[in-house]
Amino acid sequence: MVQRPAEMPAAETRESRIPPELSGQRLDTALAQLFPEYSRSRLSQWIKDGRVLLDDAKARPRDAVMGGQRVSLTPTVEPLTGMEAEDLPLDIVHEDPALIVVNKPAGLVVHPGAGNRAGTLQNALLHHAPELAALPRAGLVHRIDKDTSGLLVVARTLESHTRLIAALQAREFERGYLAVAHGVMTGGGTVDAPIKRHATDRVRMSVSEGGRASVTHYRVLKRFRHHTYISAELETGRTHQIRVHLAHIRYPLVGDSVYGRRRGPTRGASPQLQQALQDFRRQALHAERLGLEHPVSGEAMRWQVPPPADFQALLAALEDDLVHGT
Repeated sequence: MVQRPAEMPAAETRESRIPPELSGQRLDTALAQLFPEYSRSRLSQWIKDGRVLLDDAKARPRDAVMGGQRVSLTPTVEPLTGMEAEDLPLDIVHEDPALIVVNKPAGLVVHPGAGNRAGTLQNALLHHAPELAALPRAGLVHRIDKDTSGLLVVARTLESHTRLIAALQAREFERGYLAVAHGVMTGGGTVDAPIKRHATDRVRMSVSEGGRASVTHYRVLKRFRHHTYISAELETGRTHQIRVHLAHIRYPLVGDSVYGRRRGPTRGASPQLQQALQDFRRQALHAERLGLEHPVSGEAMRWQVPPPADFQALLAALEDDLVHGT
């Protein structure tokens, strides 16, 4: 059954006083220090919208403040529009008043886009927790590709969303992946190569000068006869980062139709492995581990989920080929 998100309650007004040490600073700068759980850009917009009062009067972001002035802030975020809540299954591995951690299956789109207006993780989240309609992107802090399985975190309050986004940008998240790549690696390493949108194919990303700094660390878990099972750690989080970086060093992921070369049968592989590779129709990538500092308690938290059945079946076929192959 399709439902619309419930209406959100009005935000509570928060009050504070400008301390003497902030005297002379811009209002938006002072607010960023008084209310660090909100981003400066969001605070500036609230000032412009009249949701911040300085001694009961509206002010501008650039106005200077004086010690002792009273500040009233009424936070708000425009609710999502045109988004339907859908009763879809969710694999929730952790939930509390501040955040939700979800184990996303392969094949599920994270948020609506062209050609995917319904049936996404975001639609499911709005049904599970209607209050997410009042948050940017329904509380989604980061995303993983449609055909990648594994963990991601969703904020349940605006304060948690701001703090988690800040932690993500400060590279304070632990994000560990499992992957199977074509080719036999000699060892682990680090790929430090900038990534940006491909110059001619807008669906793809590419390693290119002028791109955003991107760093992936990887290590070998097991070598097979024609493939390598690896773990990868993201230091940055660019679109398709692991897929782009591994293809760049000529170890593209099994099943990656975007960044992997068209591959015929793997020479010398057993018929069983050939069939397993043919049947694996997504990139062999799983977000296995997620670690972060809880946005409210400050507690260090960490979750780990095993790869799904299709990934484990691929590993079993690789193992059988290693043991019985010639």
